[in-house]
Amino acid sequence: MDWTAGYASDVEYTAGFYMEQGPSYLNLVCALNGYEPPVLSGPFTYFELGFGRGLTANVLAAGNPQGTFYAADFNPAHVAGARALAASAQLSNLTLLENSFEELAQGKVGDLPQFDYITLHGIYTWVTAENRRHIVDFIGRYLKPGGAVYISYNAMPGWAGAQPLQRLLVEYGDAFPNRSNAEMAGAVQFVERLAGAQSAYIEAHPSLKPRLETLKSGNRNYLVHEYMHKHWQPLYHADVARDLADAKMEYAGSAVLPMAYPSLYLSPERRAVVETFPDSVMQETLKDYVLDNAFRKDVFVRGLRRMSPLRHAEVLSQVGVALTVPRAACTVTLKTAVGTFNGDVNLYGAVCDALATRPHTLGELMALPSLAGRPVTSLMEVATLLASSGQAAVYLHAGGKTEAATRMNAALVRLLRYSDEYQVLCSPLTGNGVGADVIDRLVYSVLSQRKGTVYVDAVTRQVWERLEALGRRMAKEGVPLEGEDANLAELRPRVEAILRDKVPVWQQLKLL
Repeated sequence: MDWTAGYASDVEYTAGFYMEQGPSYLNLVCALNGYEPPVLSGPFTYFELGFGRGLTANVLAAGNPQGTFYAADFNPAHVAGARALAASAQLSNLTLLENSFEELAQGKVGDLPQFDYITLHGIYTWVTAENRRHIVDFIGRYLKPGGAVYISYNAMPGWAGAQPLQRLLVEYGDAFPNRSNAEMAGAVQFVERLAGAQSAYIEAHPSLKPRLETLKSGNRNYLVHEYMHKHWQPLYHADVARDLADAKMEYAGSAVLPMAYPSLYLSPERRAVVETFPDSVMQETLKDYVLDNAFRKDVFVRGLRRMSPLRHAEVLSQVGVALTVPRAACTVTLKTAVGTFNGDVNLYGAVCDALATRPHTLGELMALPSLAGRPVTSLMEVATLLASSGQAAVYLHAGGKTEAATRMNAALVRLLRYSDEYQVLCSPLTGNGVGADVIDRLVYSVLSQRKGTVYVDAVTRQVWERLEALGRRMAKEGVPLEGEDANLAELRPRVEAILRDKVPVWQQLKLL
């Protein structure tokens, strides 16, 4: 019997981390858009559907020890790997299940509580219509009134030009059966031949170019899970909203934070077109026509409650902001997911000056003499654009306790012995993840075990010893370096930059 339901399960998914699934982040999305968040503080319950390699669930559980986390995946290899990471970090608040969406929806998994948060990344447009129904039924059965759902998915009309490409890749795999990653490799070569033969389809769709480049250079396992599912079907926002309406869900906002400010990305002419429809679901769908969105990150709430202006201001004043880059690297040229903007030098400068000393809530920023008289909504927009441009982290009532996060970070460092897939560290301040490459994590591992004065040369040597023990070397212009001296010389400026620029950020995020 085939348990995969047309889903490519013979190769594991990539070990990605998705910060938008964080409970504090979801609170922020609700508050930013003027809706009451599900939980502002205290204990909560959380479930991730289809957790893949389980990195997100593990890091979020470690960063939010006050929460009780559950996650399920039907791939036993995924479950085994995720459980191993949780055991290595000694997590006591995460339960990892091997169950199908049907089993979960029908209540066949005993003792599940009601949940404040349910999240799923990418899954919804990769599975059968029947499984989409099971997902909605699970949400209807287990989400608390006032609870939030994060659902990201391949969207129309942004995928319209590439749908025939996905169909071709799947058909090639069916015609030349093999392991899915081998099928993908063969299919990519065939698509290159098709392009070389001046296919009218490819030449008529120049928007395919970045997808074709990704096919050639991307991680094979990722590409399998992105393209090689037989029931793959990108959906319009209206489709998803109407599905979730059966579970009494209403759209709260996008996890792409600047989308809360339509004036940033909708001209008056575009806004007038969008507002032609009286229905908010179709208005949101029309934004995808205007922006040609191919992937959405939606937050829905069961029992959406609009906050009064006073309540909204009170909640926003509790939003925390922390720099994720050195103060010297902060810029008022804000490159975000919805465009590039130039911020007010005085306003952004005052905010960044304050954040350089320590993380602040928006309420604390409002109390500063340099920001006196600024409304909290204005500072929220500043925080949103700093976060979207990669200069800050924003959060609403995250964890704060460090013990579980420290154990998780140590476990993530230990996994470097086997691979470099888990490229994240856990921040107790935000209750979320922080991107970290192999050198970042090795420097972190040295500093987390070191007391007293930190010397660049000493840290560099310890990092090199650990890197060498992993069978790795530094590279220059793509060529691995030979010999200890050459590696130390290449490594030292990198370590020096991390100590100067990243370590102060890590300290503010409570990683160290």
